[in-house]
Amino acid sequence: MRDPKDVSKDELRDLLGKGWLTHDGAWFFSVASEYGMESANALNKAAIKAMAPFETRRTMKVLEVSPEDLHDLGLLIDFVTAGLGLIMPDSVLNSLRIERAGDNVFRWEWEPGRCFAYKSMKQLGRADEYDCGVLYRIECWIEAIGIPVELRPKPEGCLMNESGACVGEFIFRKP
Repeated sequence: MRDPKDVSKDELRDLLGKGWLTHDGAWFFSVASEYGMESANALNKAAIKAMAPFETRRTMKVLEVSPEDLHDLGLLIDFVTAGLGLIMPDSVLNSLRIERAGDNVFRWEWEPGRCFAYKSMKQLGRADEYDCGVLYRIECWIEAIGIPVELRPKPEGCLMNESGACVGEFIFRKP
């Protein structure tokens, strides 16, 4: 057996990230099975919103950045990208692109069919009932920092399932 001290930081991050995603998916599936998809979607979004201030604050501390610094769009994009990189496995993040698209806009795009939440919901046969929690999580992070933001398009369900593409923009307004 391998000594845990010999596990690399990247291997550990991947293990913990996949563990978190598995727990999140199992929790969502359990709630949907017991109470229905409408309740699972609502509770998932409530949990994300409640968690965002803690997760954002902890991530800012680890990355040594202040909320004031993040009012610069370039630094905000770097923070979101780095923050997601700390908590999600590379196998998930390699399918997501985030880039600046204007003075007050950043664009996101998942490779077609590659969003982990979409793939899981599709496997369960529930993609048509799923409300995107992934983009909502990023939106809640930004709001927790104190930056007013609007998503275009605003996901009402799963964009990948509805149109075959998950692409759009986060548009920022001055607080």
